[in-house]
Amino acid sequence: MTTVVVVKKGGQVAIAADTLVTFGDTRLTHRFEANSKIFPLDTPDGPTYVGMAGTVAHFPVLRKALAGLPREELRLSSKDEVFETFTRLHPVLKEKFFLQTKEDDGDPYESSQFSVLLANASGIYGLYSYREVFEFKEFWGIGSGRSFALGAMHAASSHAKTARELALIGVQTGCEFDKNSAGPVEVFTVKMKK
Repeated sequence: MTTVVVVKKGGQVAIAADTLVTFGDTRLTHRFEANSKIFPLDTPDGPTYVGMAGTVAHFPVLRKALAGLPREELRLSSKDEVFETFTRLHPVLKEKFFLQTKEDDGDPYESSQFSVLLANASGIYGLYSYREVFEFKEFWGIGSGRSFALGAMHAASSHAKTARELALIGVQTGCEFDKNSAGPVEVFTVKMKK
């Protein structure tokens, strides 16, 4: 798994993640593979950074699938735009990349099988399996280290000066206590639109 966080503070948005990949009991550290759980997208509204948690197979698939959409369809600057973009992406994931959409027998909708955090000049968003979208006011985290990260960011939010600082605190704490998270930590920041 992983630790990925997004933070909005002081006119800045930050997204950060650890760089460890695990396969069962095997750890693939940054020493052996240049692992990155965050990738940038060039959208009509400026850069959006996408961070993921879940199976390693999702990372190249989601990068390729999003990059394959026409640039004008990469709208990610509101909850509705994130929902619409990923709803358009779902059939592509099924048809071109062979996504298995079933999680449980009682699923209300087909699953996209991933957890994603997005950071851009409009804010911070979370997207989950059934394309449910959340716009977070301060910070959030996903992955196996999220509980540690959320606790640390909650405790530090009043004295951290920047979004970057708070995001680093979250992921570094995830790396300290979660067996499936390790550094180095990647962090990207964007200035918020007024």
